[in-house]
Amino acid sequence: MSREDTKGTTKLNIRWLGKVPYREALAVQTAMFSQSPNQHLLMLEHPHVFTYGPSADLKNNLKCDPKQVGAELVKVNRGGDITYHGPGQLVVYPILSLEAKHGVGGPADLQAYVCGVEQLVIDTLAHLGVVNAGRFAGYPGVWIDHQSATPKKICAIGVRVSRGRTMHGFALNVSTDLSYMREHIVPCGIAEYPVTSLAELGFNFSVQQVADVVAKLAAKRWTSGEFDRHDVAWTAATENPNAESNIQITERKPDWLRPHVSHGAEVLATKKTLRDLNLVTVCEEAGCPNLSECWADGTATMMVLGERCTRACGFCLIDTRKPLAPDVSEPLRVAQAVLQMKLEHAVLTMVARDDLADGGMAHVAQCVREIRRISPKTRVETLISDAKGSDALDAIFLERPDVLNHNIETVARLQRQVRPSAGYARSLSVLARARAAGLVTKSGFMLGLGESKDEVEATLIDLASVGVQIVTIGQYLRPTQDHLPVVRWAEPAEFTNYAEFGEKLGIKHVEASPLTRSSYHAKHAAEQTVSVQLVSIRS
Repeated sequence: MSREDTKGTTKLNIRWLGKVPYREALAVQTAMFSQSPNQHLLMLEHPHVFTYGPSADLKNNLKCDPKQVGAELVKVNRGGDITYHGPGQLVVYPILSLEAKHGVGGPADLQAYVCGVEQLVIDTLAHLGVVNAGRFAGYPGVWIDHQSATPKKICAIGVRVSRGRTMHGFALNVSTDLSYMREHIVPCGIAEYPVTSLAELGFNFSVQQVADVVAKLAAKRWTSGEFDRHDVAWTAATENPNAESNIQITERKPDWLRPHVSHGAEVLATKKTLRDLNLVTVCEEAGCPNLSECWADGTATMMVLGERCTRACGFCLIDTRKPLAPDVSEPLRVAQAVLQMKLEHAVLTMVARDDLADGGMAHVAQCVREIRRISPKTRVETLISDAKGSDALDAIFLERPDVLNHNIETVARLQRQVRPSAGYARSLSVLARARAAGLVTKSGFMLGLGESKDEVEATLIDLASVGVQIVTIGQYLRPTQDHLPVVRWAEPAEFTNYAEFGEKLGIKHVEASPLTRSSYHAKHAAEQTVSVQLVSIRS
């Protein structure tokens, strides 16, 4: 299959996402499949998981209890029987728009596309020195010694094409634990032929080395060689690569980072309401530079589930001592504050509560219910943790907050350094799931941690590709000497340029300035962006 089977010269957005649970990766690729017109190539590893299509014969081909071997079992909408993904296996999901088989308006050529995926793997293996790989008649995938009487499968392929758009892809065994396929399942329902890996064949390549080859060859095959690649760090960062240019906390900030502070009557009134109801705000706990502006407007972002977080992100001032049990009276007090302050748009945020089985999602959901009971005309925005990507997030989705906010915080490469307990792909999956639930989605990130212009634009592309409608971008300010250093001050014009770039991608509203924070101008953004959809949701 030639490169002409896709829409030609569009840039291929290549992302290495690291080790990602299957369900999270599925949410991301499903969103890109349905929400994005762009060409994507997602590369990753999965923790141990068995996946199967609608026609799989589990009775005969699943030979174990997946839980007993530390694996998930997930049903997916793709062709093929049961297969395995796990560490040491490069999994690649091309999300492409194919040309029609017989001209504009016709169906895509599925057979040609599958053939092209196989050829990409064959070419990759040839580049690595594996010269005896090819197709085996009657059996999809890529095989070693494919012309012999005993071929061995090294790569499984399972794709879906709908309305000319592709998802799912292939899994190439690099240094995979083959016992999962030999002892626990009949891989792809093929009992008569064995599986193998590059390591078993004597090739000592890392997943990263193989991914590098796949990326280059995929770009040549599907986009005339033009690609934009960004990776989550392959190993944990041990130091800031830009340490020599770090800005010291004692250095004077530029004028554009010096907020106007005025604690007038409105600020004091907001403070009194919050104190009377014994409520915590992220405005104070995180040292927000916009506190006086927002409080003077009668708005505040209430932080629920206490003021102690179970994570220690490198940028955040929130207390990380052992948290206390959730206060069951808090949802009512939050609602009372919303009513007393006559808020048209209430923002709730939370500390991460990994100590709780549901990550605190039921508590936040109760806060939403109480606000709507007491102040039904108030719009509610929730800024939530990732709940480790669990199904507990559904408790929030079912309450249908008017805006669902979850921050990605920084670019892919810096995730491990900036927030080691979270992840780039996981955050994209939370946003993708919220969008799939029909919610208005919002996210935000910081500048000044060492990111490049290309990385910022790639992050905006990824957020737009999973359907995010509101984005906030602000300058990182180092809270204390113990936190991550500021690498540089981003000029105000940069924020304007990123806002224009994001909105050209289809993001409805980008709030970007040096002092922008997650909830800054939240009411305005919601009014400007989602008023029509909010009416639909409420009705």
